[in-house]
Amino acid sequence: MRSVRYHQYGGPEVLRLEEVPEPEPGPGQLLVRAEAIGVTLPAIRKVGGEGERTALPGTLGGEVAGRVIAVGPQVTGYAIGDRVVGLAFTDAYADVVVVPTFTASLVPDEADCTQAVALVRSGHVALAALATADLTEADSVCITGAASGVGHLAVQLAKLQGVKRVTAAVSSTAKADFLSRLGADEVVTYDDAQWGDPVDVVLDAVGGELLPRAVAALRPGGRLIFFNSGGGTVPAFDLLAGSKTITGMTMARFAATRRRLYEDHHQQLWHLHHAGRLHVAIHAEVALSDAAEALRIIEARVNCGKVVLVP
Repeated sequence: MRSVRYHQYGGPEVLRLEEVPEPEPGPGQLLVRAEAIGVTLPAIRKVGGEGERTALPGTLGGEVAGRVIAVGPQVTGYAIGDRVVGLAFTDAYADVVVVPTFTASLVPDEADCTQAVALVRSGHVALAALATADLTEADSVCITGAASGVGHLAVQLAKLQGVKRVTAAVSSTAKADFLSRLGADEVVTYDDAQWGDPVDVVLDAVGGELLPRAVAALRPGGRLIFFNSGGGTVPAFDLLAGSKTITGMTMARFAATRRRLYEDHHQQLWHLHHAGRLHVAIHAEVALSDAAEALRIIEARVNCGKVVLVP
């Protein structure tokens, strides 16, 4: 089978499509023939060697949707032939992928795998960030990375929850029409001197050098939900002076500590999508053999919606 790997750190050009042995599922695992694979910004950072480095050759994790072709020991609730979507922590960019059952869920008959891979994981992140923010209808919110796979769903979900004002922060005005159609009340770019009127909540999907700008966009007493892999620092005095807070959110902890809500979110995502109230945008479908191009799209931050690899 084919798998995308890299033997050195660098840009997307270091990715190689190689023949490797087909894996076998272990306890609590499914073997899935991939039909769609989600591409995310953390993949860029991992290939570039940012953060903790792992042994080479390296592989990438991500969302995977497809059909189960084998089940490992101690697996219940899934069978060969089921269509599933889940998160593979490694070796996701491949024809055949091992998916842990605790990250997996069934894909409804009426949905295709591209929709599933764009909706489920990104939608869970968006809903978890909104839940962590504990939003009310009186709140206003700014969402960074608003045109991304997570961001464009967060904009819609915030409006569906009745948030009074949603500001979408993006890298380019070229994304303004896309986000306005999804319900954003205002679109700002990172280079703007001001990100509109101060807001009660910022959902920060970018971090890095934008983190101080995101904190500055908060009104006094505002709160920022930090759920990106970009890092960043902010002077503690900026939080003290404005009585502002930053709360970190990871899906692993959210799913573990708020399992019932996590499961409710899954049902909510499919319900809203089937009802035509939550639109899933696919920016591009790229062949697995051209994975480097998919990462270049994400790296250039030109995407409006999800970038998906198709084996």
